[in-house]
Amino acid sequence: MPSAMMICLEWWSFEVLVLLSALLPNPQLETSVLSICLNTGALLYMVPLGLSSSISTRVSNELGAGHPEAAKLAMRVVMYMALSVGFVLALTMILLRNVWGYLYSNEQEIVTYMSRMLPVLGISFFIDGLHSSLSGVLTASGKQNIGAAVNLGAFYLLGIPMAVMLAFVFHLNGMGLWLGTVSGGFTKLALLMFITWCIDWQKEALKAQDRVLSSSHLLPVS
Repeated sequence: MPSAMMICLEWWSFEVLVLLSALLPNPQLETSVLSICLNTGALLYMVPLGLSSSISTRVSNELGAGHPEAAKLAMRVVMYMALSVGFVLALTMILLRNVWGYLYSNEQEIVTYMSRMLPVLGISFFIDGLHSSLSGVLTASGKQNIGAAVNLGAFYLLGIPMAVMLAFVFHLNGMGLWLGTVSGGFTKLALLMFITWCIDWQKEALKAQDRVLSSSHLLPVS
């Protein structure tokens, strides 16, 4: 359940943005643009999601095998990969900002709006790629409860309230909604970096080996 909530809490926060966009002055335009942003995110997020799944498997295997230094090295490698991939994706979105909207609509108003949104979207997914990899590390080390709590606090106690304030109080509309989510993502990244920094890898390796031994005692003897 904590692993599922880590994913659901984050993705539901983006869905809330689309619902909130219907309350803006031009709901048809805002909802269309936010839906395109969400669809773009789902398309590009597959790369950092793959890195997250990979590092989760690798770190858990290394910890279970009693190799804490190898687990720590794997985390560093995937973070460098996430930085590289995030930079390429963000740069691509910025360079294609004037044509990306045509993939979804022929209306010039929507295309122009998307050209303004894509740089912010690029920053958002750069941050998402980093904290997704760190989420995989938390899952591998059995800290899903902490990850779920971080997502709840970052997106629902800070991100969504910030989005509402920027969109409806400062009248930034859809841009404000997404900037609020960016603030939530940045907060999540900062918290996960701190938590990961504090991980005692030797201790986590011992705990993982204890779990392996305890589960092996429950297996039926043939």
